Amino acid sequence: MSEKRTTDLIQAIKDKGTTIDAEMSFFDHLEVLRWHLIRSAIAIVLFTSLAFVYYDWIFDTLILGPKHPDFWTYRMMCSLGERFNLGPDFCIREIPFKIINTEMAGQFTLQLNSSLLIGIILGFPYLLYEIWRFVKPGLTEKESSSASGFVFYATLLFMLGILFGYYVIAPLSINFLANYNISTLIENTITIDSYLSSVATLTVGAGITFELPIVIFILSKLGIMTPAFMRSSRRYATVIILIIAAVVTPTPDLLTMLTVSFPLFLLYEVSIIISGRVEARRKKAELDFYSRS
Repeated sequence: MSEKRTTDLIQAIKDKGTTIDAEMSFFDHLEVLRWHLIRSAIAIVLFTSLAFVYYDWIFDTLILGPKHPDFWTYRMMCSLGERFNLGPDFCIREIPFKIINTEMAGQFTLQLNSSLLIGIILGFPYLLYEIWRFVKPGLTEKESSSASGFVFYATLLFMLGILFGYYVIAPLSINFLANYNISTLIENTITIDSYLSSVATLTVGAGITFELPIVIFILSKLGIMTPAFMRSSRRYATVIILIIAAVVTPTPDLLTMLTVSFPLFLLYEVSIIISGRVEARRKKAELDFYSRS
């Protein structure tokens, strides 16, 4: 297996079709990539099967959790409301909507889709590990050393995002949408597909959003993103984050908005620091290169 696998793969793609050797190299690298993806798919299938077997607990406790007024987030909000005298509106005691199924195979499809979703979330760290195994041989020793914590930090950020999305964004959004109505004549009767889609989108979306520092690190390495650009765009990012926080919070009080927006502000500032460090290292490497010339 080549020590410059990723570099060779890019070159093989460029040279594909020009020579027999390039054609063989291209397909050799695709074969290696294929096995990395196959192993990742097997891990996801195993987690999906496990979720399918224990689906009763997953559905009643996890998926329908934000639907119940005794969900952890709602209980904590009631506790905080009583302690800091935030008013009765801060305590959520009812989620006024009914969940229904409108398709013949709807409940079976629900079990398959939600089990697959759980499988993907649990298998995501292993997928990152396989991606790292494929990319690592194409890196220099210095690049490999600087990115050695990729799998750990990417997994940690993803799982923190999943928890934040599930315990903060999803329940607050569900409560807001369930209580939003334009007429008392309209009753909220939600299909199970719509409910699952909302919970999954908000939860997984938060997990992906928490990968921002990793994305900024890679873009900074490529020279696409700079700390100067991110600092100049901070006011736009602030507005976007506050809009998101205002939409998903059930009440307009400052404490709830800060609870939602603070992690997003923190991620953005951490990303600026990471981009700055990458740029500083790049400039130092350039100065060392020119000083030796």
